[in-house]
Amino acid sequence: MNKASLKQLEVWFVTGSQHLYGPKTLEQVKLNSTAIANAFDTSIHIPVRVVFKPVVKTPDEITELCKAANNQPGCIGLICWMHTFSPAKMWIAGLLSLQKPFVHLHTQFNRDLPWDGIDMDFMNLNQSAHGDREFGFIGSRLRIQRKVVVGHWQEESVQQKIGLWTRAAAGWNELRHLKVARWGDNMREVAVTEGDKVEAQIKLGVSVNGYGIGDLVKLVNQIPEVEINQLVEAIESKYEMAASLKKRGANHGSLRESARIELGMRAFLEEGGFMAFTTTFEDLHGLVQLPGFAVQRLMADGYGFGAEGDWKTAALVRAMKVMASGLTGGTSFMEDYTYHLSPSGAKVLGAHMLEVCESIARESPRVEIHPLGIGGKADPIRSIFTVKPGPALNASLIDMGNRFRLIVNEIEVVPLDAPMPKLPVASALWIPKPNLEIGAGAWILAGGAHHTSFSQAVPAEVLEDFAEMAGIEYLIIDDSTNISAFKKELRWNDLYYHLSIGI
Repeated sequence: MNKASLKQLEVWFVTGSQHLYGPKTLEQVKLNSTAIANAFDTSIHIPVRVVFKPVVKTPDEITELCKAANNQPGCIGLICWMHTFSPAKMWIAGLLSLQKPFVHLHTQFNRDLPWDGIDMDFMNLNQSAHGDREFGFIGSRLRIQRKVVVGHWQEESVQQKIGLWTRAAAGWNELRHLKVARWGDNMREVAVTEGDKVEAQIKLGVSVNGYGIGDLVKLVNQIPEVEINQLVEAIESKYEMAASLKKRGANHGSLRESARIELGMRAFLEEGGFMAFTTTFEDLHGLVQLPGFAVQRLMADGYGFGAEGDWKTAALVRAMKVMASGLTGGTSFMEDYTYHLSPSGAKVLGAHMLEVCESIARESPRVEIHPLGIGGKADPIRSIFTVKPGPALNASLIDMGNRFRLIVNEIEVVPLDAPMPKLPVASALWIPKPNLEIGAGAWILAGGAHHTSFSQAVPAEVLEDFAEMAGIEYLIIDDSTNISAFKKELRWNDLYYHLSIGI
């Protein structure tokens, strides 16, 4: 599943009740629950399938359902709702065994009270107001991180929040079985791109392993010329090309070499089942050029990527691409590169030396060739474009030693103040929220990396839900951020994650 289709995934709609109310009431509970599940399944705001499950009424039924969810690969989580009162001790064994996330929907089938007809039958049937409080207690007592969505199930805002949660669940599901290939190691002496890969697999599920660049070079050198010809023709038909890269141009051979590298990388990734990868310009032995254009095209097809061995960002980019499936806007590897510190408004110019994903391109990318001052290889191919103005965010996953931390900064992409004809890379210009002084200050205090996963599609709420599912620290830098309060949050979080080991 490269460009993820979330309709392949499902969440189970689970309704809690008990036998106390008799068969007539339970039949109505079933009918009402089925109606809500069907409405969610056809909602434009919920990208996955929503599957109705029989109403659970006993501890055994609850436990069996939770274990069944664990064993169903396509199930990424549960939507739980207590239509009537469902004594929460019945849920303990099931919730303790549940390995999938759940969202707690606090709703009621009827929107309005039937003022002139309300009786005790209605009251016994529609007990969500205190049934969900009972369920909420056991979730808190068991220290289970979960999202609570409150409101009538037909409200657009409720369906939107459920939909955002399912996107987070899809990203979490992806990370649980994601394989990341690393060609070469981290850029030497760099700190933030390092990290505990064993702990990442324990905590996040992602498997990260290194491979010699020679393993890739072997595949690259075996690519048949006919496959290179086909890919070059496809590239020439899709992109605006620099004249020297076209057939009979002086640099056409460089385009063919880029295509050869791309085909070798694709073969390696597909054969190993990898959906994310890293490279480093310090380990290119056997490659003619740094694989810039090839990486851009692979990211556009859904692969996660991190430069200089940054496996955490590679994994996060892939997870966020899955979360963003079907939404407007793209997701890309990115780097805060340089500043425009004008008194009229400070801005960040984001870019990288080559590898920015075409999914965020404002205009049709133009393919060019330019020298690269590092790496010691032939001039690499790359596609060049700018990014559409509008809201976006940068996310960074870092290893704090005793925990992983996810930092998110909401930003506003803005038009360039002037053309940049001499900058031969894809780029984006943005203003961090609430401004550069506070946004960058908070980012640095939190230890945020210079590499990020940049997205104009994934809202911050999705990443907050994702962090809760993963059980990792979450920090948001937005319009309401101030440095004094942010410092306190960092100190409190340090204390919490130190003490929570024993909770």
